[in-house]
Amino acid sequence: MKNTSAAINVLGDISPAQFLKEYWQKKPLLIRAAFPDLKPVLSAKKLFAMAKRDDVESRLICAFDQHWDMSNGPFSALPDTSKDEWTLLVQGVNLHDKAADSLLRRFNFIPNARLDDLMISYATNGGGVGAHFDSYDVFLLQAHGRRRWRIGAQKDLSLIEGMPLKILRRFVPEQEFELEPGDMLYLPPHYAHEGVAIGECMTYSIGFRAPSFQELGEAFLNFMVDTIELAGRFSDPDLKLTKHPAELSASMLSKVQDQLEQIKFTHSDMTIFLGEYLTEPKASVFFDSPKKPFAPMRFKSEACKKGLVLSLKTQMLYKGGHIFINGESFVVSAADGIPLKKLADERAILPETLRACSDDVFEAFCIWYEDGWLELCDNN
Repeated sequence: MKNTSAAINVLGDISPAQFLKEYWQKKPLLIRAAFPDLKPVLSAKKLFAMAKRDDVESRLICAFDQHWDMSNGPFSALPDTSKDEWTLLVQGVNLHDKAADSLLRRFNFIPNARLDDLMISYATNGGGVGAHFDSYDVFLLQAHGRRRWRIGAQKDLSLIEGMPLKILRRFVPEQEFELEPGDMLYLPPHYAHEGVAIGECMTYSIGFRAPSFQELGEAFLNFMVDTIELAGRFSDPDLKLTKHPAELSASMLSKVQDQLEQIKFTHSDMTIFLGEYLTEPKASVFFDSPKKPFAPMRFKSEACKKGLVLSLKTQMLYKGGHIFINGESFVVSAADGIPLKKLADERAILPETLRACSDDVFEAFCIWYEDGWLELCDNN
């Protein structure tokens, strides 16, 4: 995979292979100076401005006397930064900021199908979201200021009722760490934790997708609606007289069951479903098309000079001859699959690679460019 050396630096003295074997979804890991000389990707002022946008998911959390209040953005105004115990959470910052996206991509030792987003938490002194647990893996990277974390592998995950947040009823911490800029803490799913700001601070949460099987099952059944083909219509020429007209007959149940049991799905069905599902943009994501897009021939000429890069909001995966991008899928030849898979892996494609692409691939690139899914590289 690309940037393996970067992943080694992110994990300190531990290699990605060792991390996956010994820590991933198993136990916490504290990495001091994971990002030496780290500078925040956004200032607090720019983060606050982002929280005012209606295309950005944000939440404001205020705590007092073991009670938490939460409101959802966009926010026209935020509390004064001199006031203690409030937190601003801004989700999916990587979708709107190149530096945030670059930081997120440093974690590509985990497959893109699992990588979710980078959330920024800004907090004033004493701010936090209470003791809680996540249902997914998370890296907590301290970007500015200090934060004290208490963590524990408790089995009791019952919650306080009546709160807008999922706050643990009985939190029993086992370890405590104070993180400074560049330090990072990894936590596996369901590991209880509580972070409290020591003065003003910003923390980056690198989260990973872990959809429930219930969610996947419901989505898959919706996906299969378009592929089900059952011929014929229910009939009962052998219908017998009944003394109980409101009772479902065994014969009717049997006939319907026999027909519905003919519904099957293949490995290809599952591949297409999962690829489209995992690349489907979130409801809050909107793509920006170029104001004055180049005509196809001019676009090809410019692309072969500059190269192409995926939009920050674009999700692209592949499996075999299947290519998935932003909830859509198509099948390509082995030759066409080479540059497309390179684009998916590296999120950019160089001019020398583009010059060898087929007309079919360029046609797809041109459509994606017009839709705002990919862009010409800015070489300035």
